[in-house]
Amino acid sequence: MKGVIQMQTSPSAGRYLGQLSNKIRRRMDTFNFNGEFSGAQGKILHFMLAQSEDVFQRDIEEAFSLRPPTASEILKKMEQNGLISRQPVSYDARLKKIVLLPKALQYKNRVTHDLACFEEELAHGISPEDMKVFYRVVEQMLNNLS
Repeated sequence: MKGVIQMQTSPSAGRYLGQLSNKIRRRMDTFNFNGEFSGAQGKILHFMLAQSEDVFQRDIEEAFSLRPPTASEILKKMEQNGLISRQPVSYDARLKKIVLLPKALQYKNRVTHDLACFEEELAHGISPEDMKVFYRVVEQMLNNLS
């Protein structure tokens, strides 16, 4: 094609991970549960439903590598949507645990099912051994950037 510059590029972990991240984000955004909440909120609900201990904003930040303002904004929207409440704890006035409200609990089965299907689709055709290598490599990359 005339006027189009063709670049020879070698594989790039950052580019591949960026592409994968964008595709995952777009797919998660399709899980909007009839406009009740976003895919990002669904991921947080799924995370919270799997916890047996109290959950705090810092747990969400850590689990999803979110900056505090981003986590705060998502949680604020979840609170406005009636999915969660933030309740103080007796042992530290600065901390507020995040509690799922009945409206969020009604989505438990659907959120769990949709995200499990998504994980299955994502790993389709990849052996368990290769997934272990993938997790180990990505964990090392995350540690490298920390």
